[in-house]
Amino acid sequence: MRVLVTGATGNVGRHVTASLVEAGIPVRVLTRDPAKAPEGVEVVRGDLRKPSGAWFDGVDRLYLFPEPATAAQVVDLAKGAGVRRIVVLSSGAVTGGLDTTFHLPVEQAVERSGLEWTHVRPGEFAANKVSLWGPSIRAERVVRDANPDAAWFPVHEQDVADVAVKALVEDGHTGKAYDVNGPELVSLRDQVRAIARALGEDVRFEQVTPEQAREIYVAQGGFAAEAADFLLGFTDYDGNPADPGQVADFDPSLLGPLPTAEAVTGRPARTFAQWARDRVADFR
Repeated sequence: MRVLVTGATGNVGRHVTASLVEAGIPVRVLTRDPAKAPEGVEVVRGDLRKPSGAWFDGVDRLYLFPEPATAAQVVDLAKGAGVRRIVVLSSGAVTGGLDTTFHLPVEQAVERSGLEWTHVRPGEFAANKVSLWGPSIRAERVVRDANPDAAWFPVHEQDVADVAVKALVEDGHTGKAYDVNGPELVSLRDQVRAIARALGEDVRFEQVTPEQAREIYVAQGGFAAEAADFLLGFTDYDGNPADPGQVADFDPSLLGPLPTAEAVTGRPARTFAQWARDRVADFR
């Protein structure tokens, strides 16, 4: 068995890679920057936006980071090289019918291939808070956001990786789509409290208007700027205009418990508090 991991330096991919290496499974990673690649793996320089069949020589399993523009071509090249199993990092938004233009086309390309496939559909990543809140927590020990009582089921990236690894190395997961969420509904205010406890310091939550929050996130750049309109309710998942007031009106507790990694791994899903302890260095 040899696994090609794409997106190997990302929040999930780095854990997938580490778990495979720990299990003694040969790993090849695809990265635009080999200097950032983890140790103990074969490294190939490449970009999913510019596919190459050479990536797949001697590989029989693929962890696929989503790149819809080239997904069909990547899958065709993988199949032609002898890859027989693909595990897709997808999104819970596909399950909810919200994502029809990004992750869904990748899933569809893989399914059309006739290869063994499994889709891993995480919900909201706890790790998003590093990009959103990291700068202000590190600089001022404060979080500025518009909806302190807004809540969801943030998922630990290691839980997502654990499900992906199971699907890569074990049989019995073909043709399944696994939604992976955190085990508890946690408000933004309580997420800040959990980070504060992990730091052992006070972190203040300052409520601002959605417009002010958007200005803050856009100024930060990166993921915060890219996701600000969606996270604050100015647009829907596909970028269409929306009403920020609906974010505050929605009550996710009506959904009840959402699926977690435990259904696949047999281990309790990691809490947001545990995530905060694991990532405390990112907020120092």
